[in-house]
Amino acid sequence: MPNYNSMDKEALKEEYKKLSEQYAAYKAQGLSLNMARGKPGSEQLDISNDLLTVLDKDSDFKTDDCPDVRNYGGLCGIDEARQLFADLLGVEKKNVFVGGNSSLNMMFDTMACLCEKGCEGQTPWGKLPKVKWLCPAPGYDRHFGVTEYFGFELITVPMTNEGPDMDKVEELVKDPSVKGIWCVPKYSNPQGITYSDETVRRFAALKPAAPDFKIFWDNAYIVHDISDTPDSLLNIFDEVKKTGNEDMVFEFCSTSKITFPGAGVAALATSEKNLELLKQRYNFQTIGYDKINMLRHVKYFGNLQGLLDHMQKHKAVLQPRFDMVTDMLSENLTECGAASWTKPNGGYFVSVDVTDGCAKRVVALCKEAGVVLTGAGATYPYGKDPKDSNIRVAPTYPPTEELKTAMEVFCVCVKLAAVEKLMK
Repeated sequence: MPNYNSMDKEALKEEYKKLSEQYAAYKAQGLSLNMARGKPGSEQLDISNDLLTVLDKDSDFKTDDCPDVRNYGGLCGIDEARQLFADLLGVEKKNVFVGGNSSLNMMFDTMACLCEKGCEGQTPWGKLPKVKWLCPAPGYDRHFGVTEYFGFELITVPMTNEGPDMDKVEELVKDPSVKGIWCVPKYSNPQGITYSDETVRRFAALKPAAPDFKIFWDNAYIVHDISDTPDSLLNIFDEVKKTGNEDMVFEFCSTSKITFPGAGVAALATSEKNLELLKQRYNFQTIGYDKINMLRHVKYFGNLQGLLDHMQKHKAVLQPRFDMVTDMLSENLTECGAASWTKPNGGYFVSVDVTDGCAKRVVALCKEAGVVLTGAGATYPYGKDPKDSNIRVAPTYPPTEELKTAMEVFCVCVKLAAVEKLMK
């Protein structure tokens, strides 16, 4: 098949007719398929079913620091859970706070605390006339939603193959109204990019004009490898110790895509100074999170190696799915030149860039044919993709056969939208 851009009008008309017939055939099937969000599929959830029975009524509910996890107390989480997350993140236990099941909730609470109480002796953000926040894009729509909720002005920072454009970041932080940046440093959502060592070091060495500038380091996919050649990420806390910027970073993670998204355990790591600030808030917000669930996870994994072994089971499920998606994209879209895409070594998404001006049309065509995707524009602040080109594909949730059919429909829609545009 020749590249669409090299076709004359007659050839494009013929291609349009063929694609329209294929599209009509899919519509006639009455499909109802969903690739909208990066949720684990049932096969992945089954991997962790033994977690549900690791504790029973005869279990010992005592831990090193808690006489009975069934009772009140333990604001920062049980010691064993704090140590497990400390080992995972490469920090000391004293820097870890273990919360409920949602790291997004912890990000929201941290943001609220900084808006209400402030830090570094500065005016709380909620009392300032304007707060700006840096948003690497394509990025995570729920991150953007949090800062938009608090009324911040969102500033797009382009992503590169090594992470956010650090020249741009270093220039923007000269503005004292810029108070922070979202980061998904390993297997970024949606592109699957892992920040290079240089990028991490430049983050650690930032000299923002705002003394209370914060990096929200959402390490959501820290152990979510799907390749035999996984990426490695430099430890941000090791680097900020060298630059004296220990108070700049809040790192977040959870077991949401390790065990059960609705019943996992979330944690954050930060400096002792920042942790004291957060504890003042949490001390009024809760008497302690679900320590039974923390103990359940500790007993189930045993230690960090047990968690890593567990993730190999996820990899066995996900690697063939991601290979299917990228193989189908290559087979159907390479020659016609209607799209480009990432081939990540981990994470939960494949980022596809279709012909400029066509992403909304592709999503609409897919929806009409019974395939639901994440909305076009969702990977940019305010839902506004300047090129209307980026689409986030989530291969994890549908059963394998449904995923294959959904990708067939997707590829036809990408080609159909591209030909439609060229024919105008």
